[in-house]
Amino acid sequence: MVFEGSSAAISHTGKVRSNNQDSGYAGANLFAVADGMGGHAGGDVASTLAIQQLEQLDQVYSSTDDAQASLQAATTTAAGDLIRAAKERPELAGLGTTVSAIIMVDDHAVIGHIGDSRIYLFRDDELTQITADHTFVQRLVDSGRITPEEARYHPRRSVLMRVLSDMDNDPELDMFVMPTLPGDRWLLCSDGLSGVVDEPHILKAMRLGLPPGRTADNLLKQALDGGAPDNVTIVLVDVGGQHPLSSGTPTIVGAASTPSGVLIPAARVNRPSWLHPVRQAANEPSHFEPAADYLEELIEEDRRRARRRRIGWIAALVIVILALTGGGFLAYSWTQTRYFVGADEDSVVIFQGVQQSIGPITLSTEIEDTGILLANLPPYQRSSVERTINARSLADAMAIVDRLRAGEQAVTGETPPPTIAPTPTPTSTPEGAAHTTDSEVIG
Repeated sequence: MVFEGSSAAISHTGKVRSNNQDSGYAGANLFAVADGMGGHAGGDVASTLAIQQLEQLDQVYSSTDDAQASLQAATTTAAGDLIRAAKERPELAGLGTTVSAIIMVDDHAVIGHIGDSRIYLFRDDELTQITADHTFVQRLVDSGRITPEEARYHPRRSVLMRVLSDMDNDPELDMFVMPTLPGDRWLLCSDGLSGVVDEPHILKAMRLGLPPGRTADNLLKQALDGGAPDNVTIVLVDVGGQHPLSSGTPTIVGAASTPSGVLIPAARVNRPSWLHPVRQAANEPSHFEPAADYLEELIEEDRRRARRRRIGWIAALVIVILALTGGGFLAYSWTQTRYFVGADEDSVVIFQGVQQSIGPITLSTEIEDTGILLANLPPYQRSSVERTINARSLADAMAIVDRLRAGEQAVTGETPPPTIAPTPTPTSTPEGAAHTTDSEVIG
């Protein structure tokens, strides 16, 4: 399916936050998402200042190099704006924002990224995450210490290692250029979406082939149905070959969509309240940059968690081994209550155990060689012995041997075989019904 080159942007406060600290932009050639951090006020200001600098880049560029240079300059200027805002109002110290942006230049996408908002590419019916999260847990994933699934629920998943903030006037962005193809769909989103809706469900929504606006609504609904503990911002853009230039009005959503978003509000004091724990949590920051000593504490905490997980696996393995060993011992003990009559190379032997074996392990042992030669038995008895004859007990096995010995004497002519009554079974039989035992077969 080839799209006509359209876009959509949507932002929602979510179900827990009391205000929207995200901002999003969808224009002619620029598409961006910024997820603010820094408490009730700072996040609004940070994402708004970032979008205000970035929206000036929504123009035509002669080359991807020019677009990259402009994108780096705009984010550096935005960092300077954050530093000045924090100086003017000290209570905003620590404000910052993620930035994930795409500038379309002909049939190429110029990408700039810092933080944990994400850019995905939907191409050829498959979804690919293009950006890498600049988070503490992503470092753990990259080093192989936790899995991507564990990272989704890690208690420190909100700790950012790189972000646009008032602490650095020269932010380090991931910047690269990718070619676009007809039918590409690009998704930019804050972690309010990616932290709640996993990639298989995002992919399912993309495969429906709905227009960008309806797809964005679908994804937002999934995030809200999942609890939406953070602000959710989604920007979608479809590409139909060379990116079409549009003279329409750009779409700005979230904090940057209102003039009040750039105002630095008066300081607020959030007093703890046991009556309104959710309201209090809604004003707490969703992201923060850690100090160096805090990172050391996190690393040590992760080591302790890894040790506990390793000890848990070892304990579980030991329990499984003990259970298998105990079960095997009980099963083997049961087999040793069984007996059967069989043959070695040329004579009849009584065995303890069962006829089966487990690999090289034999579950029976020879307890008596009766001295009865197979060659001296009648054909039907020799055949039964070679197939083995089950016995209920050692006494029953001895009785079977007596019958075989009588058969041997009958063949050799030493004495006539004795007549031995069948051994009755403990189970009752309906009157008039036939009843057969191993002894009757041998007799």
